[in-house]
Amino acid sequence: MFKIKKNLFLLIFLVPITHYGQYTDQINSNRPGETMSAFSVGKSVFQVETGVYGIHEQHDILNYENNGFGVDLMLRWGFLKEQLEFIASFQYQNQQQTRNFLKEQQSGLKQTVLGAKYLIYDPFKNYEKKINIYSWKANRGLSWRQLLPAVSVFAGANLSFSDNPYSFTPESSVSPKIMLITQNHLGDGKWVFVTNIIANYLTTDFPSYGYVVTLTRGFNDKWSGFVENQGYKSDFYSDAIIRGGAAYLVNNSFQIDASISNSLKNTPSILYGGVGMSWRFDGNYKEIRIKVATGDSKKKVSKKSRKTKKG
Repeated sequence: MFKIKKNLFLLIFLVPITHYGQYTDQINSNRPGETMSAFSVGKSVFQVETGVYGIHEQHDILNYENNGFGVDLMLRWGFLKEQLEFIASFQYQNQQQTRNFLKEQQSGLKQTVLGAKYLIYDPFKNYEKKINIYSWKANRGLSWRQLLPAVSVFAGANLSFSDNPYSFTPESSVSPKIMLITQNHLGDGKWVFVTNIIANYLTTDFPSYGYVVTLTRGFNDKWSGFVENQGYKSDFYSDAIIRGGAAYLVNNSFQIDASISNSLKNTPSILYGGVGMSWRFDGNYKEIRIKVATGDSKKKVSKKSRKTKKG
């Protein structure tokens, strides 16, 4: 696992990206994957991303089985600056555990995270690619600038509560969570590659380290699909998960999605699938005035920033 994380950390800086700004004409959702995108929703924009899922979990060695459902909720708010976003993430799960022919009902908040994300580097800031009116191939070809990814950092706190069946400690606790995020647009922008490298529960007895990589493909103006790999390791629990799904853009501010996930190990084996939606309120967003460099000339333009959405 350490070698995989080390190689992944080196490779994410070699993948190309294009970017045109923080705010997008269409909603930019993290769903239905588990990665967090590098870009903010935009200053003064509020966004809700939520869904329901069913889960089946079975452990061959410890001889137990869990069946249940859960609800995910993420609240995103662009505040103060285009690059800054505040995030509140919650996950509630209700399940029935069967162990040695005995059944026990369990429920609680499986995850509560509060934090903020900040875009620290955007290679396409204040840049607009010159259009070659004589060559379609040149306009759609790879630019050397695309070899640099956009990079964000996330810092937050995990809140764990006492008497929680999903917590690895019996007492309530607060522990830090930090994340390095990169986002890359490939080729003509229909492919998007997002990487998260995560350090979690750092001050506890069971710190966790992991990664999530997501590749998204936009098929047309409405449909997109994704595949994803997630891995994490700690002394308390380790796993590797593959995930896939699709999203449909109902309108510029509303998206629906579906996904399915499966673990690559049987201690425990986990299968879950769900559906969800993302909605944003951008009525308070104001068009920003930015300086754009086009070749050797510079000019001021007033426009809404645009970029290809993650999924």
